Amino acid sequence: MIASIFEKARKENRTMLMPYFPVGYPTLSRSKKVFLNLAKNGADLLEVGIPFSDPIADGPVIQKASTVALKAGLKVEQVFGALNDIKKKLPPTIIMTYYNLLYKNGLKNFARKAAKAGVKGVIVPDLTVEEAKDWLAASRDQVETIFLVAPTSSDARIKKISKASSSFLYCVSLTGVTGARNKLPKSTYVFLKRVRSLTKKPIAVGFGISKREQVNELRPLSDGIIVGSSLIKAYTKAKTETDSLKNIEKFIKRLGV
Repeated sequence: MIASIFEKARKENRTMLMPYFPVGYPTLSRSKKVFLNLAKNGADLLEVGIPFSDPIADGPVIQKASTVALKAGLKVEQVFGALNDIKKKLPPTIIMTYYNLLYKNGLKNFARKAAKAGVKGVIVPDLTVEEAKDWLAASRDQVETIFLVAPTSSDARIKKISKASSSFLYCVSLTGVTGARNKLPKSTYVFLKRVRSLTKKPIAVGFGISKREQVNELRPLSDGIIVGSSLIKAYTKAKTETDSLKNIEKFIKRLGV
């Protein structure tokens, strides 16, 4: 399912777009409207963040948004309920969250409920491929699993992660946490060329992407672009919900994906 989205974008000679937004920010109902807005404005895949209290990969923008949702009492069941309400209007959806939530809810139970809510894949930044056996067994035939590769990953490790990933590799563009950068380091492009030489699966790049210039530079090396922090910042700048949604539309158009 997910791999076909990359294939479709490739045939259309364009880069796949996967925007990220956390459920429950600034409220559950408003985040649902964001997802629907993204669906209407070019999202090929939708990365839905389930807020967690102790994230290892989230930068300050995503942490702040997630904290708002957590303080409002957001629960995993509410996330699945919200997605189930609008799943027929969304592109293939991928959940991004941390292993504690999978484990606490029961691995098979989490996978089953995610699939029922229309979720096609799961990204778990703190789950290494070496420790993923139980999750992969529990989620098989329910949802796909996408692993992350970083600039610090060895060639052997990238091959191992590629074999374990269901449909594509999430390439972290730099070491550190999420957050917009004015310029990506030259090492990012060297890293992406290395990943490309080691896997036949599609690769999508995330962390730090905020501008059309960056998208254009990454286009020859990646099959997909992932944006999160910059999108949340654009949404948060406006004072009204209507203007916030308009800001998302403008941000996506500026990216030129």
